[in-house]
Amino acid sequence: MAKQTRDEEFTEYVASRSGWLRKVAYLLCGDWHRADDLVQETITKLYVNWARAARLENRDGYARRVLVNTFLAEQRTAWWRRTVRSGTDPDGVAGGVDLDASLDLRRALAALPPRQRATVVLRYYCDLSIEQAAEALGCSSGNVKSQSSRALDTLRSRLTARPAVAERMS
Repeated sequence: MAKQTRDEEFTEYVASRSGWLRKVAYLLCGDWHRADDLVQETITKLYVNWARAARLENRDGYARRVLVNTFLAEQRTAWWRRTVRSGTDPDGVAGGVDLDASLDLRRALAALPPRQRATVVLRYYCDLSIEQAAEALGCSSGNVKSQSSRALDTLRSRLTARPAVAERMS
């Protein structure tokens, strides 16, 4: 494959999938700026390994795995533990969205441990099967099931606890 053809193919792929990668990255980390950084690092890794990725039938799966692995690796670094998030959302929210529910869900998702959050995003946003999520996370199907179960229990308790408090105050 000629370098120009390789670069053109890579550029076309990234142009068509960068929005999707950014949404997945945001769901993983809960911050648009950090999502952009994760996507940039993922794209860099994809470029370096494009010869391998270009041969794959499921390039999206490969890109998603690189993104998730990059996110999880970053979570283990000392830099991330020392970083303070501002909690602001620089991008506007589309009209007609239930902002309270959206913010509650974002907070609850952000409160999950990184592997549980990654499991929820892969299973319910990316609509992967248990086996596909296990492959993307590099773990067993049983691990995906237990992480999903724990994450959903935590999300349910966080999202149902708030309305009860609001009702008592009325």
